[in-house]
Amino acid sequence: MKNFTSSVMILFIAMSSVLYGQEKSVYQSLSMNAELIKNSNALVRYEKMEVDMKSIRDMEMKQVRVITVLNEEGLDDLKPYVHYNNGIKVKDIQMLIFDRTGEEVNKFKKKDFKDVSAVSGGTLYSDSRVLYLDYTPVSYPFTVEFSYEIATDNSAILPSWSFLSGYNLSTEESHYIVHYDPNETSLRIKESRLEGYDIHKEESEGYLAYSGKNLEAIKKEDLAPAFSKIVPRVEVVPKRFFYEGYEGDVSDWNEFGKWMYTRILSGRQELPPATIATVTALVKGVDDDYEKAKIIYKYVQENTRYISVQVGIGGMQPIAAIDVDKVKYGDCKGLSNYTMALLRAVGVESYYTHVEAGQSIDSFHAEFPSLAQGNHIILAIPYKDEMLWVDCTSQSLPFNFVGDFTDNRRVCVIKPDGGEIMTTPSYLDENNYKLTKANYVIQDDGSISGEIDMTSNGIAYDNAYYVEDSDDEYVNRYYKEYYWKYMNGLQIDSYSFKNDKDKIEFKEHLKVEVRNYANKSGEQLLIMPNAFDRYRSIPDRYRSRKLPFQVERGFKEEDEFIITLPEKYTMPTLPGAVSIANKFGEYHLTMEMNEDGKLIMKRSLLIRHGEYEKDDYDDFRDFCKKVAQYDVSKIVLKQTDKT
Repeated sequence: MKNFTSSVMILFIAMSSVLYGQEKSVYQSLSMNAELIKNSNALVRYEKMEVDMKSIRDMEMKQVRVITVLNEEGLDDLKPYVHYNNGIKVKDIQMLIFDRTGEEVNKFKKKDFKDVSAVSGGTLYSDSRVLYLDYTPVSYPFTVEFSYEIATDNSAILPSWSFLSGYNLSTEESHYIVHYDPNETSLRIKESRLEGYDIHKEESEGYLAYSGKNLEAIKKEDLAPAFSKIVPRVEVVPKRFFYEGYEGDVSDWNEFGKWMYTRILSGRQELPPATIATVTALVKGVDDDYEKAKIIYKYVQENTRYISVQVGIGGMQPIAAIDVDKVKYGDCKGLSNYTMALLRAVGVESYYTHVEAGQSIDSFHAEFPSLAQGNHIILAIPYKDEMLWVDCTSQSLPFNFVGDFTDNRRVCVIKPDGGEIMTTPSYLDENNYKLTKANYVIQDDGSISGEIDMTSNGIAYDNAYYVEDSDDEYVNRYYKEYYWKYMNGLQIDSYSFKNDKDKIEFKEHLKVEVRNYANKSGEQLLIMPNAFDRYRSIPDRYRSRKLPFQVERGFKEEDEFIITLPEKYTMPTLPGAVSIANKFGEYHLTMEMNEDGKLIMKRSLLIRHGEYEKDDYDDFRDFCKKVAQYDVSKIVLKQTDKT
C-alpha cells in the first residue's frame, strides 16, 4: 500500500526515484525469506540499474541497492563506491543505514564520501578518481541503501547485469532497464544462464528491461568455476556509440579492431629522437626480430615502472608514448603502446591486444564484440609462423612468457586491418613441470640434513621465480611457513637460485636441517621418506555437491630422493610400488635399496586439467586423498646394534 506521508511504512528517495511504494519491510531484517538467507552472508533486498541513453553523446545511469548484511563476511558485498573521471560526472551519491527493525539510524551524503585518486604515484592519471565510504557496523544484521547517479557523454560501455553478484549472496528483487533512442542506435544483447530463474524480459522500441525475483544464494564450493561462468547475466552493447570524441559502429571484432586502431591508437606512437637513437643502438647488428624484440622488452623493464589502472576505469586510450618516455611510468595501456612504439622504431611489428586478465581463465566472447570485455593490455608480436606474447607491465617476467595472469584465453588482437580473436599460450599439465631431487641423511636421533635441488617450468616457474629477489627473512619464511609448512624444526642453512629466462626455468638449491624429523620408539625409528614434496591439496568434502568443478591448468611433478639411513638401523621390508591412473591424473611411487645401501624413493604425480560434472567430484577427491596418504606413508627402521 502506498503511503508517501508515513516514514514508518515507506521511505521515499527522490534522488533515485526507484523505491516508490516499497513497503518498509525491505529495510528491516526481522522477517526475511528463510530460503534466501540460507547459505547467505548478505541478501540484496532490492536493486535497480537504470540507463538512460538520451543520445549516443548523452547518457545517465542511476543505481540503487538495498542490501541486508547478515554477518562480517557479508561486508564485502556492500561495495559503497563509484569510479569517475573527466568523462564521468557523479551527480549524486548517498548511503542510508537501517537497523534490524527498519529504522533509519544514519545517513551519508556526497560530502561524507572520501574522494581519492584511483591511482597512486602517477600524475598522468590524476583524473581517475573514486568516491567511497568506510562504514563499520555496530551490530548484525543491518541494512544499507546505497545509491548514485552519474552522467557521461561516453556511451560505448553499458553496465552488464548479474542478478546474483557473488557467492553466498542472494537476491530478493533485481531490475535492469535501458532506455535508448532507436533513431540513433540499436542494442546487441547477450543473455547467459537465465534459465531456471524467475527472470523476465520486456522489450519494445527504445526500451529494454529485465526483472528477477527470489534468486537463492549459490554456496561457494571448492574448485568451482569462476562465478562469472555460472551466474545468470545480461550484457548489452549499443551498436552505434560515442567514446572520447569518436563515434563508433561496431558489429564484429574486425570492426572493433579497425575503430581502435584508427581512432584510439592512431598518432600515439611518436617518440623523441634521442630515444629512437638509443634503442636503435641497442639492436645494432641484430637481424633477428625475436632477438630485437627481446632487447626492447628488457629495455622497457629496466627503464619504466607500472602503475595499475584497469582498462575502463582509466579509459580506453593509452597515454601517448612520448609522455611515457618522459615520466618513465605507465599503466598497461601506456606501457604496451610505448613498447609497440619502440618496437616499431627498430623495425619490429607488434599488435596492441585486449585481454581479460586474472588467475582464473576468462575468455572474450568470440561472437559478441564489446568494449566492456577486457581489463588488461598485452602485446602480440608476429614472428615467422607464430605469435609471441609479452606483458609490458612486468619488470620480471621473461620475454614471451605471460604466466597465469593472461594464459590460455581468447583475446582481441588489434591489427591495422581490423581486430582478430586469437588465443594466448596454454600452460597445461606436463607444461607445468617441477623436478625435485634430494639427497639427505637420517641421523640416529631422528634429525635429517641434506641438499635439495628443484627445477620449475611453466606455471611452476611463475609460482617460484619471484623469490629470487626477496630478502633473507622472506626466503626463510617462504620455505618454512608456505612451502614446507608441515616440517617442524626446519632450518635453512643456505640457498641459491638460478633464473634462466631464455629457457623459462627456475632452479633452487638448498641445504637444510630438520630436527626431530623421524619418530623414535624404543629400538625403532619411524620415518616418512617423502620429506620434501608432499601433495596436500585435498578438496573439501560435500555431502551433496551442487556445482561442477574444474582443474584449470594441471601440473606434473617428478621426484628422486636418495636417503642415507642411520648406520645402526636396518629396514626389514620395503613397501610395494604404488601406481594409480585415471582420467584425473596419474601417481607412481617406488622405493628400493641401491648397492650402497641407500634408500631410493621415486615419485611422479600428474594432475590433468579439465572441466568435470559434479558427480565426478567424489572420485576426484578420493584420488587426491589417496595421493596425499601415500605421500606421507611411513617405513620402520629397526636398530641392529645397541652398542
